[in-house]
Amino acid sequence: MIEAALRPTSIAELISWALAGRLGSEAATLRASTAFRTTYGTQHVGRNRHYRNEVLSIRVGAAVGSCGLEPHTAGADLIDHCVAATVADLLEHPVAAVRIAALDAYLMHVRPHPHAGGAHGAQLVIDGPTSLTKSRRRASAVIDLLPPTTTKVLVVGVVGSLLAELRARAIAYLPCDHAGGVTEWGEPVFESVEQAPTDYDALLVTGMSLGTETFDELRATAMRHGLPLVLFAQTGSAVLPWFLGAGVHAVSAEPYPFFSLDGGPSTVVAYRELS
Repeated sequence: MIEAALRPTSIAELISWALAGRLGSEAATLRASTAFRTTYGTQHVGRNRHYRNEVLSIRVGAAVGSCGLEPHTAGADLIDHCVAATVADLLEHPVAAVRIAALDAYLMHVRPHPHAGGAHGAQLVIDGPTSLTKSRRRASAVIDLLPPTTTKVLVVGVVGSLLAELRARAIAYLPCDHAGGVTEWGEPVFESVEQAPTDYDALLVTGMSLGTETFDELRATAMRHGLPLVLFAQTGSAVLPWFLGAGVHAVSAEPYPFFSLDGGPSTVVAYRELS
């Protein structure tokens, strides 16, 4: 088994550890029993913005791993190709979303929450009578992971409730999302990190950066400038805690099913940098 103090330097290295059996069960001996795509739209009552999301999920044993998808990028053929495949094969799949969903499932299998990556997370129950209430409470839990001295955040992956919580706390932000456009408050959204000003003192980044293969670059940016990197992860919730103490300050880990898909209580695991 891996020593708790040893951290991977990239997603590719973490995948290589899984393939080499360094993290637990041999990936070649495990198979995906189920693969499925979740497509859903959300507009909270009282909000004026509609979101549409697609997620690829893969089940290994009792564990389900997930990766967000760009719309219409995962058809039935891709789903069928994942079913009954070995985890080793899926970790070397040409589609990044398959690799990440498989890695997430594998790591959930060998080191499940609340001990992903050898860390010890705090389990938080997110509940509420409406989807907006749950969204606000989840947002509060995420923003709590930022250092208390934070004054301006680069937000990669625009989520309305997260921006609303930052506004409520008088924390400035620079919204960044490849989709561009404007926020609910009419603020322009930068289409890339390179377009955004650099006067931020923390990064708040979606786990979808794993699926877009930009996580390693964002982590390197945070490390290069000595800035805290906080991740809100539905994609790769069991993957990202492995980088705590190696450029990652904290992770809000939210395994499938996500808070917006369940009317009852949901559990989010809050991980902080390893001491």
